[in-house]
Amino acid sequence: MSWRVVVVSKRAKLDLKMGYLVMRTDNETKRVNISEISVLIIENTAISITGCLLSELCEKKVKVIFCDGKRNPQSELVSYYGTHDSSEKIRNQIRWNEDIKGYVWTEIVAEKIRKQAQLLGEIGKDTEADMLNEYIKELEFYDASNREGHAAKVYFNALFGMEFTRSADCVTNHALNYGYSIFLSAFNRECVANGYLTQLGIFHNNMFNHFNLACDLMEPFRILVDRHVKDNNYTVFDKETKYRLVNILNDTVIINSNEHYVHNAIKIYCKSVFDAISDGDVSQIKFYSIKDK
Repeated sequence: MSWRVVVVSKRAKLDLKMGYLVMRTDNETKRVNISEISVLIIENTAISITGCLLSELCEKKVKVIFCDGKRNPQSELVSYYGTHDSSEKIRNQIRWNEDIKGYVWTEIVAEKIRKQAQLLGEIGKDTEADMLNEYIKELEFYDASNREGHAAKVYFNALFGMEFTRSADCVTNHALNYGYSIFLSAFNRECVANGYLTQLGIFHNNMFNHFNLACDLMEPFRILVDRHVKDNNYTVFDKETKYRLVNILNDTVIINSNEHYVHNAIKIYCKSVFDAISDGDVSQIKFYSIKDK
């Protein structure tokens, strides 16, 4: 089972040798077995990578994220085919029943707000947590009244202060956006690995968004990034901050009555959502929970 999140930040050449990713720099050579890699982040634009390595990474379903000159995620490697029956999966995805999609989305939104309320309760924001719990009770099919949006405003102001907005150019937003982008890539990996198109979402349907499906699925997991950023209260957004955000994927949560790394919980959760849609049964969705401290 893959579990490593590998970040390459120095000028280097990456190639493939006998099932290993080989990284060569001016001073050293390192090797990592590709079967152990879950996510590979190419953080430096001065890194060169061979075609045979890229092909093997796709074959082993390793999510590869490329960063820009400022070392922020810019693009990712997405395989054409994730499973042997991907054509059938895509045909089914196009025909997904609108009612079951609506029920699934409503469950996802409810779980997202529930986890937001839980986090606010943990930091002593009981009044705001109660407001979010009331929003859950007011949820309509497909969240027609946009309880998610109302909850977000209350939630972020309670979490980071009344002056905070998600559009502000600040360290907190830089950290949130970086963490979200890492999680989005992890969800894209699972969508493709299960044979589905990332462009066709459950709720999100932006014609300019290549990752509508992953945007839908990741919503309850955003709170893991929020929790980390709140706990660490970052004052600078540097390389160390980025590494710590990437490492959230190696934290552990409870899902399906067992403790799992976050990146494995994403795998279990995504599969459960796809099964729920296919079988028309939202009770099959497996959400994670945080371990008691």
